[in-house]
Amino acid sequence: MGLAGSAFDVPSGATREAFGDGFAVPGFDAVARLAAHSLHVPLVSLVLSTGSAFWFSADAHRPDSPHALHPRYLEATRQGQTQVVPDTEADTRFGGAPLLTDIGPTRMRFFASEPVYTLSGQHVGALCVMDYSPRDGLNESECADLRDAARLAGTGLVLGSYVGRIDPVTQLPHRNAFFEDLRARQRGGEHQAWLIAVDVAPVSRFSAFIRAMGHAYADELMRDVAARVQVWMPEHTHLYQVGTSRFAAILPGSADGIDAAWMDELVHRLRQPFDCLGIPLCVQPGVGLLSLDIDQLEGGDPLRLVMSASHAAQESVRGWATYEPSDDERHRQEFFLVTELAAALNERAELDLHYQPRVDLASGRCIAVEALARWQHPTQGAIPPGRFIELAEQAGLMRSLTEWVLDHGVAQLGLWQRAGLDLKLSINVSSSDLGTELIDRLREAAGRHAVALEALELEVTEGTLLEHSDTTREILAAIRALGVGIAIDDFGTGYSNLTSLREMPATSLKIDQSFVRGMEASPHDGAIVRSMTELARELGFRVVVEGVETASIFASVQGMACDEVQGYHLARPMPAAELPDWLARHDVARFRRPAG
Repeated sequence: MGLAGSAFDVPSGATREAFGDGFAVPGFDAVARLAAHSLHVPLVSLVLSTGSAFWFSADAHRPDSPHALHPRYLEATRQGQTQVVPDTEADTRFGGAPLLTDIGPTRMRFFASEPVYTLSGQHVGALCVMDYSPRDGLNESECADLRDAARLAGTGLVLGSYVGRIDPVTQLPHRNAFFEDLRARQRGGEHQAWLIAVDVAPVSRFSAFIRAMGHAYADELMRDVAARVQVWMPEHTHLYQVGTSRFAAILPGSADGIDAAWMDELVHRLRQPFDCLGIPLCVQPGVGLLSLDIDQLEGGDPLRLVMSASHAAQESVRGWATYEPSDDERHRQEFFLVTELAAALNERAELDLHYQPRVDLASGRCIAVEALARWQHPTQGAIPPGRFIELAEQAGLMRSLTEWVLDHGVAQLGLWQRAGLDLKLSINVSSSDLGTELIDRLREAAGRHAVALEALELEVTEGTLLEHSDTTREILAAIRALGVGIAIDDFGTGYSNLTSLREMPATSLKIDQSFVRGMEASPHDGAIVRSMTELARELGFRVVVEGVETASIFASVQGMACDEVQGYHLARPMPAAELPDWLARHDVARFRRPAG
């Protein structure tokens, strides 16, 4: 049976060679099978100079046993000479030591080995053959077969080394080679180096390249980017491909730092259009730098640190950045919060809903509440909604978060309605929520908590509508057909096409609060809000003005073409338990629009 790729260390404690445990030796199984057949032996081994070994067994006596050469025979394979031992029990050089340390029912009596060299002549081990019966030796033909097999094994080692270090697309050494070379510098006594990472494009954009143009185009792009970086790099500096769309290099260390103009030149080169397969393309590069104390290499991950800088650089005007521990800590904290949010959605009772009233100006009554998620982390305290919602969107958790809000919000609405409160519930949804499954989730939640679908409203931002106009229109039309209201949120920030806006199956429109809050200080903002309310009314939408935070803004809004108001002047978001008392205290007459 073949055991190619299984390495067993000898008892002497020798460490494995990179050849032996980094990857399988290509073709070893076939080479060993040929050697076993031509030399009529049951056991073949490729023993590396460090003691690691690959074994091939045609041994009917012990087919599944791991093997290891006795240290004395192992030492003989390291001499770089052909070894032929006709009878291991009669050869005084080995003092009667068994050939293998795992002594079975029958000892191996014959042993021969041939040195294995790389193409550059480096001695890396020996190809060994063994048999249970003593022999007179090897004849000339058998010696030639053993030499040929050893040469093939050497070629396999070189190929394995190449495969273990080289990216097949760019033909550049990859991440394993990057760290091997960095450790080699440490062993060579170097103390300081600059690491550079080049992110060709954000992950989402690079994926878009592949979706639009295919892998061949993306491969050609990576080769072209590599060529530009190599032209810029100092002589004798190696470029490594350390990720699908990321390169890295180890630059000479300098106490004076890196020349800023030199880095600007690299970014300038990378921002010029690439002509890939006849199609021009501009990328969004980010170049990160890290000053590395090589003496502190053990136990750290310098590539992760410099990647933090390159990621930050992609969003900067300059296009390159030096590693900042504070930025790295922020990234780590964000990752921690994402994992904690996932756990909170599934297991823990840290999430809660607060509800902000919406008041109808015609009657002064509170006719609806907007459900707003809140997160009280056990150690971090209150996490701002803007922060964890953005992280949820980036991490693909928005559907789970929306489902949680929908289920808990509708459940609370059912309790209020059964207690005699006549309210509707408004829930925010994101672009990632707008699939056909949202329709089923609405039906299921309303049915489970005995709430009429007409009592629900979904808020969708203007920007989301613009992102997915055709698909979104179909989904929203199906939701509207259920009786659920549709509100266009943050209106005024998305530069809507009015024809597209008119075709959306929306029932209400919420004026973005950034304009409303600025009304006191800016007459222009007041004019904008007035114009938007009139336009929305003309288009047939029920108009909601949010961000009403002062008495003067409320007074101004009362004279506009709006139907509802929402904001701190009326009420801040509050826990569900506080809403009934607020409703009881609510002064309807104070918030009713004057007649005439």
